[in-house]
Amino acid sequence: MSNESQELDDIDRRILNTLQVDASHTNAELAELVHVSAPTCLRRVKQLMENGVIERQVAIVAPERVGARLTAIVEITLDVQAADRMDEFEHVVADEAAVLQCYRVSPGPDFVLVVQVADMPAYHALAHRLFTTHSNVRNVKAYFSTFRSKFETRITV
Repeated sequence: MSNESQELDDIDRRILNTLQVDASHTNAELAELVHVSAPTCLRRVKQLMENGVIERQVAIVAPERVGARLTAIVEITLDVQAADRMDEFEHVVADEAAVLQCYRVSPGPDFVLVVQVADMPAYHALAHRLFTTHSNVRNVKAYFSTFRSKFETRITV
């Protein structure tokens, strides 16, 4: 799978836009919604998945309904920014279920994480595991969400 953009035609775009709103459609329903035959739709979806355009299909869970009421946006600055040390930190946070997203950023901090936990004690435990025990972490700055005004996973295609 390549990181290059894939050329998408109108049918691909209709499929992607429809699936991003609701991926639970059966193939027959999806085909009808995007105005193609069921075999064409199935082939196109399979191709989009094989090419990595569709990474995976998931359910979006309401965090507050499952006890994950605290969202933190965390900036991390490392002491040493060598590639192997950056990779090492990424591997540490990748293994932590509470870390929903991890981005290398520039300029500013080295990483920005989106973290979802039950409450402040759970955040403190996570911070201790990931940041205070990791010798290469120089600075941690956390922002705690007081209200989520928008959350979207859809990308305009």
